[in-house]
Amino acid sequence: MRLALVVALTGWSAAIAAVLGARVVLARRSESAARACHELRGPLTAARLGLELGSRLGELSPDRLRAIGLELECAALALEDLGTGGHGTGRVEEVDVPDLVAGIVEAWSPAAIANRTELVMRLEGEAMSVRGDRLRLAQATANLIANAIEHGRGTVEVRGRPHGSGIRLEVTDEGPGLPAPVAVLARRPRAGRGDRGRGLAIAAAIAADHGGRLAAAPSQRGARLVLDLPAAGPRRSGRPR
Repeated sequence: MRLALVVALTGWSAAIAAVLGARVVLARRSESAARACHELRGPLTAARLGLELGSRLGELSPDRLRAIGLELECAALALEDLGTGGHGTGRVEEVDVPDLVAGIVEAWSPAAIANRTELVMRLEGEAMSVRGDRLRLAQATANLIANAIEHGRGTVEVRGRPHGSGIRLEVTDEGPGLPAPVAVLARRPRAGRGDRGRGLAIAAAIAADHGGRLAAAPSQRGARLVLDLPAAGPRRSGRPR
């Protein structure tokens, strides 16, 4: 009798473990799909608004076309992530930070106009570069800018400058500010994370993959998000951007 009870309990334990394991797998797949949808919607929206603005103006500048191309590359990467279930770093190269940030700002300027927000960029210091995956870094930067445009008000400022031995990107807005610290928003249960929390979680993960970190900094008004990344070796000489 005791042996039969042990066998029964063992069987129930195995069944419960299997159910819990299946729920974990489904939750991971669900989050992967939600992440892919989030990372698809942003670039495609930016590309569509860029094309619409170019159509109204009767011209698409080379900078705008390059920016739209970068957003479409990010959308393709999101589809690839959905197919493979991964989101790690891919090709590692030296990435020119001012050039990357300028492209993201150009791509999201039409969205800022549509949201009645002013998007400005201030890049300080000499030419800055980091080693990493260009598209992942574009994803992280675009998420911060998109969040500020959607949830902030007034002026959204994107600032890049050397900081210690690395490079610091700051995105500030004039909205109500973050409802909780970045780490809390990124760790919230997926059902309560929302698009803003998911975007910050993605940006924080990309920063960590590149040896950096994402955090909120004190601000007199609105949110101020700080992305710190290690510089790619000695800074190259060049004119200030």
